[in-house]
Amino acid sequence: MRTRSVLGALALTALLAIYVVVVALRGIALIASGEPVGIGLGLGVLLLPVLAVALVAREWMLGAAVQRMADELAARGELPVDTLPRSPGGRIDRTAARAAFEEARAEAEAHPEDWAARYRLAFAYDAAGDRRRARATLRLAARLRREAA
Repeated sequence: MRTRSVLGALALTALLAIYVVVVALRGIALIASGEPVGIGLGLGVLLLPVLAVALVAREWMLGAAVQRMADELAARGELPVDTLPRSPGGRIDRTAARAAFEEARAEAEAHPEDWAARYRLAFAYDAAGDRRRARATLRLAARLRREAA
């Protein structure tokens, strides 16, 4: 399953790379026109590929950091396991997710510098349906792990 996910991410990154190249070439062509408006538009268009590359690199670095954290927790026998009850359609029971979240939040608050507690909190956020906070908390866990090393 993990290999399939990585292959999917690589395929999407490759498609984005093609897009970035095409957009960059268009920006260069606009700059090469020599017209002031073309130069301005070309510089603006070149910002898109730079931004795209920066954001994709950031996500790949987060993914690698999350995998290293998961490997370390698994080696210690502390990797969180999703045991939340689900509906027949596969949706997580919200009441159980909230209870699990409260436990993870209490642990993270009790140990604010513990990256593993933040890692578990991130997955509790995800189970509770708050993907934005889950990603932010994973970034915090990765930073805390780097600082502890």
